[in-house]
Amino acid sequence: MKISVKVDYACRVMAELARLHSSGELAQIEQLAKTEEVPASFLAQILGKLRTHGLIVSRRGSQGGFTLARAPEEISLYDILMAVEGECLHLSGNIAGRSGRRMKQIWDEIGTTLVKKTKSYTLNQLATKHQAEMYYI
Repeated sequence: MKISVKVDYACRVMAELARLHSSGELAQIEQLAKTEEVPASFLAQILGKLRTHGLIVSRRGSQGGFTLARAPEEISLYDILMAVEGECLHLSGNIAGRSGRRMKQIWDEIGTTLVKKTKSYTLNQLATKHQAEMYYI
């Protein structure tokens, strides 16, 4: 299973918005792009999806920007994943053959676990308040 670049960028940017949430500060695309090293043009598309799904709000104007629509502890990785990609594991629907039904059952179990686990992580857990520690070898 591969996590798309779009989901990775969305999670990183949402974590940054969570860091800013308590200050009431709005974040501009350029600031988010620089902080999280995400291409600004691609970020605009991602922010559009997050806004459409009610995870962020935007304000226009020179003092405008983006902020979370809800508190960081109310937004999970699952919410971000659904906003950006849709279903976690979506099978083709072909359950033919000797092993088809059993494989579907297994994938459904894995999907249920994935949903449960992604719902257990919220933005406040992702948003570290301090820069990551550097380890030198």
